[in-house]
Amino acid sequence: NEPRYATKAVVSTQSTGKEIVVASCGPAQSQETIRTALAMGADRGIHVEVPAGTDANLQPLAVAKIFSKLVEKEKPDLVILGKQAIDDDANQTTQLLAGMLDWPQGTMASVVAAKDGNLTITREIDGGLEDISVSLPAVISADLRLNEPRYATLPNIMKAKKKKIEKLNPEGLGVDISPRLKILNVVDPPVRQAGDKVPDVTTLMEKLAEKGHL
Repeated sequence: NEPRYATKAVVSTQSTGKEIVVASCGPAQSQETIRTALAMGADRGIHVEVPAGTDANLQPLAVAKIFSKLVEKEKPDLVILGKQAIDDDANQTTQLLAGMLDWPQGTMASVVAAKDGNLTITREIDGGLEDISVSLPAVISADLRLNEPRYATLPNIMKAKKKKIEKLNPEGLGVDISPRLKILNVVDPPVRQAGDKVPDVTTLMEKLAEKGHL
């Protein structure tokens, strides 16, 4: 998932006084994303390292399995993920993880408010906005508008360098990250033909009849 979205949402939970743990799956460069979240206020990080070159084939099912193992280990009250990745655009990890955990889910959340052990979530859907209520623990995915990220100040950037990042790997978590899907072929859509201009309705009807649309 796009870590920038999750970072925004995670930092917004600091008012609860809970510990904030940020996790990322990927090659060594993923630690830079984790350090950014730590500089924004997260308490510690977990890096599940996937060898460079194989991370491009890390599919949503594998990521969800990895996060389910981290949930078993950390026992969080709330898991927040980005809405969708910027490469495959899959938008699947949150839903898969919630199913594996048998937890309620709130996807595409643009507003989240906690009250009496529940979360009220405003979701962005095709028809507008939808309000739902879920009990904790829960899994939510962050829409772009969920929270405005704070800027990491120089002192916090320096502090982040001292914060702990635990290093794990899929094998140690007992997760097989082999791809389950294979792209067989990718083709461009047919080129659209240019439209015709007609002088009047009669000609339009004749053209439509010629093309078998009437």
